[in-house]
Amino acid sequence: MLSSKSPKELAFLHDLYIDTDWGERFAALVDQCVALPKTGRALYVAAGACGHALALQVRAGGKLGLVCVDENIECLELARAKAVVLHQVTEFQREEPSALSLAGDQFDLVLGDASLRSARGLRPMLAEMARVAKADATVAWWLPTAGSFGEFFSIYWEALVSAGLADRGAEVERLITDLPTTSEVENWAQQAGLRSVTSTTTVEEFDYESGAHFLASPLIADFLIPKWLHPLPPSETGRVVSELARIVDEERHTADFTLTLKATLLVGKKRQMK
Repeated sequence: MLSSKSPKELAFLHDLYIDTDWGERFAALVDQCVALPKTGRALYVAAGACGHALALQVRAGGKLGLVCVDENIECLELARAKAVVLHQVTEFQREEPSALSLAGDQFDLVLGDASLRSARGLRPMLAEMARVAKADATVAWWLPTAGSFGEFFSIYWEALVSAGLADRGAEVERLITDLPTTSEVENWAQQAGLRSVTSTTTVEEFDYESGAHFLASPLIADFLIPKWLHPLPPSETGRVVSELARIVDEERHTADFTLTLKATLLVGKKRQMK
């Protein structure tokens, strides 16, 4: 079964499971590679429940104004409660990351979490982040890149064949090719108006003790599988999910099933306009 959670349920799951495991892999890269301005305003795009965003604001010592935006208003409600507890003055606003309503050239730092976004929304999101940044401001953006999730894509193909859906194999190929290479995201950044672009990639692993454990994990069940299986009609997804669980258990033998993520952070400076 694919997730049918409400925005409120997804917000709580994001806060409890995504921010504290998946999100921490990317947050460690940001904390290591991105210098916070001492003063000014920062924007955090697709901030989720804002755990990392608020931690950065605390680290900045209260002199950095922070605006957090996300498309799930329920995530922002959770974040507001956190900000009160932390005594942080933070702005929260519902926004579509690929089409921000904010005026351009106004932020000294722009951060963006594209780690769970669909492929078609990636470049527009980066372009919007660059648009709202001031000249010379740092723009940092993170996402999975090519080579991620290879273990899943392999068993997905097998599951389609064993479920009698071999003609759907093109969907697996699309998922693989939709993951950009680091060279591609660097080129996107330059085309969006960034200079001094660098990328940093770490290999992260998520281990699951069985097929059932894999498919019941909130990261998989509520955030990744719905995206990966979206093209399939509802009448076909049940068969495919059952086959996925079976194949995971067959292939892992007595070991854990490991899902590999290539977590990439891209950092650049907005070019001065002539």
